[in-house]
Amino acid sequence: MNYKLTIGWLYPQLMSTYGDRGNIIVLQKRCEWRGISVEILNIDQTSSDKQLKTIDLLFGGGAQDREQEIVMKDLYKKKHIIKQRIDEHMPSLFVCGAPQLMGKYYEPAIGKRIDGLGIFDMYSQHPGPKEDRLIGNVVAEINIKNLSIPYSVVHSPYIVGFENHGGRTFLGKTAKPLAKVLKGFGNNGEDGTEGVIYKNAIGSYLHGPFLPKNPHLADWLIAKALEVKYKKAIDLKKLDDSLEEKAKSVIANRLGIRV
Repeated sequence: MNYKLTIGWLYPQLMSTYGDRGNIIVLQKRCEWRGISVEILNIDQTSSDKQLKTIDLLFGGGAQDREQEIVMKDLYKKKHIIKQRIDEHMPSLFVCGAPQLMGKYYEPAIGKRIDGLGIFDMYSQHPGPKEDRLIGNVVAEINIKNLSIPYSVVHSPYIVGFENHGGRTFLGKTAKPLAKVLKGFGNNGEDGTEGVIYKNAIGSYLHGPFLPKNPHLADWLIAKALEVKYKKAIDLKKLDDSLEEKAKSVIANRLGIRV
């Protein structure tokens, strides 16, 4: 059977601050290497609900406060359909500033509170311009129990990445963290959590970009997208990720963590 996935990319012109195109490239290439056809659909001010209904996997990247405010004015118009699709278990990845828009609200250092879509039970706030940004490399351990794992993440429960954010995110009672921070700051530098999970949607502060460093999570998203679309579990052909795993180990070891 010839499989095909349509990947939606939220506002690529406004939300692509930290090499976010790399996440799209990883998803596309890891599909194509397995014979899975891929279409990339840019989601912006011109997109309709009809187009959003054709998406099998959704990605949103980072942006500065000003760009986030611009995006939210249009994103509110798409709130119902995006929430509906995520509630229908459409896999999604939101990194850096994008998870803040999917939460309840974000309070920037300067300016008014930006109300989010409320998909993630969390809120984000900037403590003020005098407070330090949370910057540096991160090593974290995925909360396996919070994910329905197809095959690969179990064998590599660690993720690495780079964070650079002024906002602090705090999870609500119904929110599940993506991972436990082993080195770095994570969501807020206080409670040891990194990221958030809701159904098949993931939010994370790690960028630079995220998926080239953690291809096992790219495979999780791809496998879930195929499962939801074709209504059956589909085993993915295993790819040679030895270089990526070695690079991950080097980063972790430099930070004093053995993975």
